[in-house]
This record gives sequence, structure tokens and C-alpha cells, in this order.
Amino acid sequence: MSFPYQVSFMGAPLYLHFIFETLAFFVGVRLYYYLRRGSDDKVSDLNRLWIMLGAMLGALVGSRLLAFLEDPSMITKQTWLMIYQNKTVAGGFIGGLFGVEGVKKLVGVKSATGDVYVIPIVVALFIGRIGCFSMGIAEPTYGIETTSVFGMNLGDGILRHPVALYEMIYMVLLLLLFYKIKRRTLVLGDRFKLFMVLYFLYRFLVEFIKPYHPLFLNLSSIHWSALFIFGYYYKFIGRLIRLNK
Repeated sequence: MSFPYQVSFMGAPLYLHFIFETLAFFVGVRLYYYLRRGSDDKVSDLNRLWIMLGAMLGALVGSRLLAFLEDPSMITKQTWLMIYQNKTVAGGFIGGLFGVEGVKKLVGVKSATGDVYVIPIVVALFIGRIGCFSMGIAEPTYGIETTSVFGMNLGDGILRHPVALYEMIYMVLLLLLFYKIKRRTLVLGDRFKLFMVLYFLYRFLVEFIKPYHPLFLNLSSIHWSALFIFGYYYKFIGRLIRLNK
């Protein structure tokens, strides 16, 4: 397989990344509507629509803002087009979180609303990372050089950690975990909190095997976003630790 991988569409080259990014969004949305029909969702259709719009707007801003901070040396050199084109899923999750919470306050929704999104997000991430992997080093989801058995040539002749593949495997493990606790009685919202904590734990750890740029105290913007999430959900994490003692 040569990177970045392209297919021919009506005689023109088309990156596989675009296909899987689009597919991830489509499958994620359809899976959400399918799972919502079988859930005990007390939020009205209109309020749920406003919440989804808040999530999308927040994700749009957050994904660009965190990506803007990923390379401090380039901050003053970025154009508006570069800012719009560069994005990161981690920033999208944080921005989406604030977008949702802001809209919920405006429309008066007080109950947790995130649980129904967990499985669609996990599946969409898995599909989307296929596209990221197909880009090789043309997409910033590759790792540093390694001599381990996991090393792959992602297009530059260097054996690197295939970080996108690692995340795909992690998504499968998360899917199995949430399937296992599917019928367990949990506090409303805990499944989404668990997903956020586990996903950002992964992102915090995997960042060390990526060619990251330190933002502060030798930690990248992704590291700091993960630490923010751990602080934001500190009560949930404490409760989780006490339950597993």
C-alpha cells in the first residue's frame, strides 16, 4: 500500500481519507438515531436538535483552536485558511462539550444527555481513523520512529508507530467495554463521562510516541487538553476509583 492512498473517481484522484471521513459522519449519525429509538430519552426532539447544533458548533471551534495550539512555533504564521483546515478530534470533543452545556442552559435541559452518543462516536472514530491511516505521514496521526515489531513505513521510508491503527484497536476495546456494561445500572451521563476520560487517557499516553511540539512544561496542547478533562471530571474519576477499591 502506498501512502497517501488514493482511488480514482470519474477519472480524478480522490483521497481515501475523504471517503472514510464522510462515511464516519454518516454512519455515526444514523447509528445515533437508531440507538435513540431504543433508549429512554426524555429530551424533546426540538431540544435534542438544539443540543446537536451546539455540539457541532462547539466542535467546529474547539477542533480548530486546539489544532492552532499544537505547534507553538507556527502560531504567528498561520493564515485563516490554515486555521480552518487544521483540526483535531480532541479539540472537537472539548468544544462540543462546552457547546452542549451552553445550549442546555439556554433551553433549560438539566439532565445528562451524552450517553446515547457514546457508541456512535466510538464507531465513527474507528471508521475515521481508517482514513487517517491511509494518509500516512500526510496526516498528523503518525508516530515517531521505532525499532519495535509494530513499526511501519508510512510513506517516508522510516519505520514509525502507526498511531491511527493503535486508536482503531483502542476503539474496538472501548466498544467491547461498553457492550459489557450495556445492562449495568449507571448514573445518567456516566457512560459519556467514562468515554471521555478513557479517550483522553489514551490521547495523553499516545502523544508521547508522536512527534509533538511542547506548549508548556514540555507537554503538548493535547496533553493539556487531557489534563483539563481529568480535572473537569474529577468527581466522576474519584467516584470511579472508590467503586473499584
